Amino acid sequence: MFRFFENLVDPFVEYAETDAPPRRLLPFLWDYSQPFKRLFLLTAIMSVVVASVEIWLIWYMGRIVDLLSGAGPAEVFATHGVEFIAVAVFILLIRPALQGLDVLLLNNGIMPNFGTLVRWRAHRQVLRQSVGWFENDFAGRIANRIMQTPPSAGDAVFQVFDAITFALAYLVGAAVLLADADPLLLVPLVFWFALYALLVRWTITRVGPASKASSDARSMTTGRVVDSYTNIHSVKLFAHHDREIDYAREAIEHTRKTFAREMRIFTTMDITLTALNGLLIVAVVGWSLWLWNAGAASVGVVAAATALTLRLNAMTGWIMWALSNFFRALGVVAEGMETIAQPIELTDAPDATPLKLKTGGIRIRKLSHHYGRGQGGLRDVSLDIAPGEKVGLIGRSGAGKSSLVKLLLRFYDPEGGVIEIDGQDITTVTQDSLRREIGMVQQDSSLLHRSVRENILYGRPDATEAEIIRAAKQAQAHDFILDLEDPQGRRGYDAHVGERGVKLSGGQRQRVSLARVILKDAPILVLDEATSALDSEVEAAIQDTLYGMMEGKTVIAIAHRLSTIAHLDRIIVLDDGAIAEQGTHAELLDRGGLYASFWHRQSGGFIGVEAAE
Repeated sequence: MFRFFENLVDPFVEYAETDAPPRRLLPFLWDYSQPFKRLFLLTAIMSVVVASVEIWLIWYMGRIVDLLSGAGPAEVFATHGVEFIAVAVFILLIRPALQGLDVLLLNNGIMPNFGTLVRWRAHRQVLRQSVGWFENDFAGRIANRIMQTPPSAGDAVFQVFDAITFALAYLVGAAVLLADADPLLLVPLVFWFALYALLVRWTITRVGPASKASSDARSMTTGRVVDSYTNIHSVKLFAHHDREIDYAREAIEHTRKTFAREMRIFTTMDITLTALNGLLIVAVVGWSLWLWNAGAASVGVVAAATALTLRLNAMTGWIMWALSNFFRALGVVAEGMETIAQPIELTDAPDATPLKLKTGGIRIRKLSHHYGRGQGGLRDVSLDIAPGEKVGLIGRSGAGKSSLVKLLLRFYDPEGGVIEIDGQDITTVTQDSLRREIGMVQQDSSLLHRSVRENILYGRPDATEAEIIRAAKQAQAHDFILDLEDPQGRRGYDAHVGERGVKLSGGQRQRVSLARVILKDAPILVLDEATSALDSEVEAAIQDTLYGMMEGKTVIAIAHRLSTIAHLDRIIVLDDGAIAEQGTHAELLDRGGLYASFWHRQSGGFIGVEAAE
């Protein structure tokens, strides 16, 4: 039975992805709710039915009081015995079935699936963002918003059907019941409801912003805490434990103050609500007693009116909290939307086609990119790299080397100029097809918190075990991988490497990254300080592997250690975002320019930055 309701909606159903999701709250939720429309309608109907049954029970209690006060027991049971049995059967069998259907639809049909759908689609949306987008925010804050938005969206939906729809139906039913007894009984109810509506309006106009502020503060706290954990080596290395504690405390205290301001609203609401409910009880019950005293109402009317007001008294606090939670949840969703609903700015062109790589020639024309700052990055760079040519890229820190590589991979779109591969503008081909043809080993070789095997397979997921091992051996990684064991007892290629690969040394991470790129075997190869984390002995052992990787490929190699690129076909010297020199190692030395100054003044094979400056 549970499985039937749990499978009414598939949270992973296919949908049309959009580069510009709705930026306003209700359209955002409506867009995510599309697979649930029929289920929402059915749940709303059942909520109204359940509320109607509750009102009917109160009305029937008043009827019983009138029946018992109008005749003796024998006459009552003789006349209404069958009716009593039918009502008992209804209460024992039909009412639980209706209530059960209502909660099954809500608790099992909607709640597990709606939050899952929101989390799944939000994660997919965020993963489509560019590298630059991620570089502009805390990973912890992004993750926090992705994780807290779905349960809040689910909570908002829950309150709509569990409380708000039920309460509205109950209130309408109560008005009908009182009006049926005496229309004048509506007067205190309407007066109370007007005051209650004012209190609701006062509360919700404050709860939404206060909740969003609290959610923002929690996200900021999470971002700061995760930032400390992610950079724990730096925290310990510089002995900044106390500084990080103070940094987190500032955010935690801000979170406490925003939450305290939110709680003041609820305290004011509770006190005012208690006074309003007292007014409701005195007015409705007192008025019904006055009608009874004047002979205008029966004892059953007084009993029903009393039961109804006591029930409303109990419900109003619950309804107010439900409404408050509803708008609080909407506030959290609104805060999450600041991340989830951001438009995708770096997109494939509408008519983008897969890259058709033939020879791997790269042509760059008047390429400029300054990250929107008007300075730094690259300016008017033009460069041709022939198919199969091996090019070294050097320059001071900030000269534009990494910017050139990021633009080649289309992590950013250039502010000016064009990059072509085999005559195809990379902005006109799909991003995935472009990156599938480029293998890259980065200076910072972060790994996924998964097994060694899964990390290497990231290069080519359909590779065989033999191909994985062959790539690991080529990267001089196989032997140390066999000796690995994680805290869960997994060994060798099954051992997990920790977040960003922290359980491995820098050299081990670099070699696993090399194995991943070897397995990928892309026709264009980018090496960004590929051997920077290796000791001299391992680097010497792996040089042959690197040369083998380069064979038949178009290569761009970034290096500060000039000896690692001196043998390449051509060396490009970048300075202040432009090409200062280019040529072979020998040609550049003969020229006596910037490269020659780097070479002659390097220490241990590294560029002498001080001398260059």
